Amino acid sequence: MIDLRSDTVTRPSQEMRAVMASAPVGDDVYGEDPTINALEERIASMFGVEAALFTPTGSLANQLAIRQLVKPGEELITETFSHIVRAELGAGAVFSGISTRTWFSPRGLLRAQDPLAISYPDAGPYQVSTTAIAIENTHNFGGGTVQPLAEIQKLREATSKVGIAMHLDGARLWNAHVATGISLKDYAKNFDTISICLSKGLGAPAGSLMLSTKDRVASARVWRKRYGSGMRQIGILGAAGNFALDHNIDRLSDDHNHAHSLALAAHSVSPIFVNPDHVDTNIVAIDLTGVKLSAAELSAQLKEAGILASAMGVNVLRLVTHLDISTEDISKVNEVLSELLQRALVTQ
Repeated sequence: MIDLRSDTVTRPSQEMRAVMASAPVGDDVYGEDPTINALEERIASMFGVEAALFTPTGSLANQLAIRQLVKPGEELITETFSHIVRAELGAGAVFSGISTRTWFSPRGLLRAQDPLAISYPDAGPYQVSTTAIAIENTHNFGGGTVQPLAEIQKLREATSKVGIAMHLDGARLWNAHVATGISLKDYAKNFDTISICLSKGLGAPAGSLMLSTKDRVASARVWRKRYGSGMRQIGILGAAGNFALDHNIDRLSDDHNHAHSLALAAHSVSPIFVNPDHVDTNIVAIDLTGVKLSAAELSAQLKEAGILASAMGVNVLRLVTHLDISTEDISKVNEVLSELLQRALVTQ
C-alpha cells in the first residue's frame, strides 16, 4: 500500500535501527541516559533556547508547555483547527484547568490582528484573562500552511506589551524551516515555549521535545513524571532522533515537491479541488465540496487501488507525503487520483 494518511506512518530505516541498537543508555528518570541528555542539549542549541525535555509524544510536549504558561482558570487562545484544541482530546482542560477560545483563519494562516482582536489580558475578577496564545507551524489541518514570520513577529511585539505569553506547536516546524529557509532560531526567539516532533517528517519511530527556559523545563520534567511519562532507557529512541537530525532534515524538500505534484495533478482535473499555490509543504487537502463524492468515498476508492488517504471531515481528503513515499509512488497516485476525480466531475 502507498500510505499517504500521515507522515507519522514512516518506519525507521535499517541504518536508523542499527544506530538505535548500539545507543548508550541509562535511566532517564534519574537523568542518566547519555543519549537523551545529548539530544536535549543538541535540540536546545539548534533553537537557541536554554533547555529541552524529551517526551514520547507531541501532544504531551504541547500540554507540558501550555501548563507552564497558563494557570487553571486562565485562557489559552489559538486557531479554530489547531491540533492543540482539535486533536488532543481536551487535555488542557482535563489536566491543567485551562480554558480555550479560538479564532478562525482560512488554511490556518496567521494574521496577528485575529488573535489580538479576541485576546483579553488582565480581564479582572468577572471574566477570563488571556495569558497565552498558541501558534501552529506548519498548520496541519490547514493543509501544511507555513506561518509568515512577519506576522509572528508582529504578534510577539504586541503580546509582549500586555504580558501574554506565546507557545509554538512546531511539530512540523522542520518543514517550515526547509520550505522558507528561515532559521529555527529566528522562529524560536518569538516564543516562550516550543514543541517539536521527531516522528513525523524526520522519520523517527517516536519522540518530541518541549523547549523553554531551564526553570520551565525543570517544572515540566516533574509534570512529565506526574503524568506517567517518566521513562527509563530511552536512549534507543534518542539515537533515532539524532539519526533523523543528521540525515532527514534537508530531504524534506523531496516531500514538498511530491506534495506539489499531487496538487498539480488534482488541479489539472479541476481548480475546484486544490490550489497548488496553497501547498506550502507536505500536506495536500483535496476539497470535494463541488462534487457528489465524499472524502470517505474517495478514500475507499483509493484504497481499492492500493492507496491510503485520510478523510478529514465530510468533504476534505488529506494526502501527506513523507520519506517512505517514492517518486514512482507519486506517479501512480497522480494517475489514480486524477482518474477518480475526473469520474466524480463527470457524474455530477
